Amino acid sequence: MRDEPATPIEAARADAPPTEPGSGLAQGLGAYFIWGFMPLFFKQLTGVPPVEVVAHRVIWSVPLLLVILAFRKQLPAFWGVLKTPKTRLLMLLSSTLIAANWLIYVFAVLADHILAASLGYYLTPLLNVLLGYFFLKEGMTRATFVSVVLAFIGVAILAAGALDTLWISLALAFSFGLYGLVRKLAPVGSMPGLAAETVMLSPVALGAVGWFLLYGGSAGFGSSLKIDLLLIAGGAVTAIPLLLFAGAARRMRLTALGFVSYIGPTMQFALGVFLYDEPLTTPRLACFALIWTALVVFSVDGVRRSRRGEAI
Repeated sequence: MRDEPATPIEAARADAPPTEPGSGLAQGLGAYFIWGFMPLFFKQLTGVPPVEVVAHRVIWSVPLLLVILAFRKQLPAFWGVLKTPKTRLLMLLSSTLIAANWLIYVFAVLADHILAASLGYYLTPLLNVLLGYFFLKEGMTRATFVSVVLAFIGVAILAAGALDTLWISLALAFSFGLYGLVRKLAPVGSMPGLAAETVMLSPVALGAVGWFLLYGGSAGFGSSLKIDLLLIAGGAVTAIPLLLFAGAARRMRLTALGFVSYIGPTMQFALGVFLYDEPLTTPRLACFALIWTALVVFSVDGVRRSRRGEAI
């Protein structure tokens, strides 16, 4: 999750007309359930360096994304991204941010910090509000302000009692929030943009894979057929939920998709607590309680504004 590295909903909608027939609910649920189960996938790669995992994820995403773009007749848009200097610069920045997000997320899962990762993605919607307020001059309702204050208090409590993993949550939230801001500013659709990002990252990823093959020991690619197949499958794990997300974003109302987006971190939270026995300390529980309350306030306010026909 995000690891769930989806672009903002506005960017996803740029791939097609704002509304298409069908609810898109099945696609939205599919995307966020895949992101929710992501820790189960990456846990199978325990022992493989996170940098190598992300490098293979980038490399094997490229051919799959190019095939998807060809099928959707979006290759001209992809080439246009690479040919336009300003857009190329924005994509270089966004690719750096999403690579950092992926790397931190994989590290968190492999280091048994799934709860910290899920908190990061819970914080992201509220951080997006602040980024929109300060950088895009978007307004902030009273309910939204209350949500942000509750989230801030939750993070402060966590900082007092679980400072060792707080950096993971904040790094994931800020890297993905800033990634969303850059992608909102770039006139690029979700799939062409993601393909451009992975292509730009591929030289570094190929260099990393080569280094690990020569000097990385016996834990990574080439160590077993299972590990090789899992690393290759990382490309599909990256592209498929994003493709489902793009379809859902074209068909669902923003408020409805916002509710669905909480499925991913909630599933990761449950996996961390009930499957992997990560400690749910008092500061961590208090922080999550405040974040959940903030998200309820934020979501209810979004529903009310949507019913009044206001932008959300």
